[in-house]
Amino acid sequence: MPAPDPALAAPAPAAPAALDPDDHRAVAARLDLLHFQDEAPGMVFWHPRGLTLYRALEDAARRQLARGGYREVRTPQLLRVPVWQQSGHWDHFQAHMFGCGAGGTAAALKPVSCPGHIQLVRRAAPSWRDLPLRLAEMGLCHRDEPGGTLHGLMRLRQFTQDDGHVFCADDQVADEVARFCRDLPGFYRGFGFADVSVALSTRPDDRAGDDAWWDRAERELEAVVRDLGVPYVIQPGAGAFYGPKLEFVLHDRRGRAWQCGTIQLDLVLPRRFDLRYVDAGGARRHVVMLHRALYGSIERFLGVLLEHHGAALPAWLAPEQVAVVPVAPAHGAAAAAVAEALAAAGVRGRVDGGDATVARRIARAHHDGVPVVAVIGAREAAAGTVALRDRDGRRVVAIAAAVAEVAARCAPPA
Repeated sequence: MPAPDPALAAPAPAAPAALDPDDHRAVAARLDLLHFQDEAPGMVFWHPRGLTLYRALEDAARRQLARGGYREVRTPQLLRVPVWQQSGHWDHFQAHMFGCGAGGTAAALKPVSCPGHIQLVRRAAPSWRDLPLRLAEMGLCHRDEPGGTLHGLMRLRQFTQDDGHVFCADDQVADEVARFCRDLPGFYRGFGFADVSVALSTRPDDRAGDDAWWDRAERELEAVVRDLGVPYVIQPGAGAFYGPKLEFVLHDRRGRAWQCGTIQLDLVLPRRFDLRYVDAGGARRHVVMLHRALYGSIERFLGVLLEHHGAALPAWLAPEQVAVVPVAPAHGAAAAAVAEALAAAGVRGRVDGGDATVARRIARAHHDGVPVVAVIGAREAAAGTVALRDRDGRRVVAIAAAVAEVAARCAPPA
């Protein structure tokens, strides 16, 4: 067999630069969550443990959506250019969009889900009885970010936006915005963020729509936070091209600020698409559109979580919530039975019955960010107990009580 042509050999990957161990990329590598490759710049390769965590974030958002009366939808990844021209993205955001085709077949991957949701509402032809109409999507979005700005999970070209829209009448705007503002801090507390601040981002220079619409939209958003008594700062020129927004900023354990959730008041797109409802008197009126997100981007929010918690994620988020460690092979059956009982209670776990010492396996669980370790030796197997080790210490508990305790500790926030 001839020797391979060196010119055709794949180049060896460059050695990664040393990272601060608290950097989210270093934590993600330690926990075996994901990786990046040059062949897909700005896009994530999810490992099993990482996808488990990603799904936990999705599930948390879906619970919040259900409480808020949203209905989940899904819209196409690729839309023809005329849709993006009508929305204004082609004029104001084209440099960040991935296009394909030419002429009458030219299209672009969606950077947002807004125009797709508008198509759904146009098809529904709502009346005043249908409003407010709340739609949400875990939308896979693509944005052509410059290569030099890509940064782990914080700036990507492919990401999942927890995109939601409220289509409502003029007199429903204040209540919808206020409800979002009241509910969001509690949602963030479930992730360990107690310090949330608010900013009002006003009209940018590059914008669409009439100044009178902007005056009204900015006035209405400001009135809501003022009436709620929520402290806020004004960020001049930081709004979206179609409307002003309230931005919710989280502060991590090192005092750094991360803008995550947002709600935007949009009077522009409903008029560009002539999106109307029929009022009680039979007149056709333009809806008001509110764009809202809890995370902004699931991937970026995960990055913020890793920067904030490191490997010690809240137990309900940990990819593996318990490691069951038999002291010796003879205790493997008892360990498997405990693991099955935990799984039946909804706890994610593993049995680590390898050849390493018990101390080494416990250390491995700690390294992997597993919040609870259940050790079973001869004494525990005979007594029907387990030795639980967690961040609070060690104690011996009856198996049924241990399962109930661990399940309660690992349950997601209500």
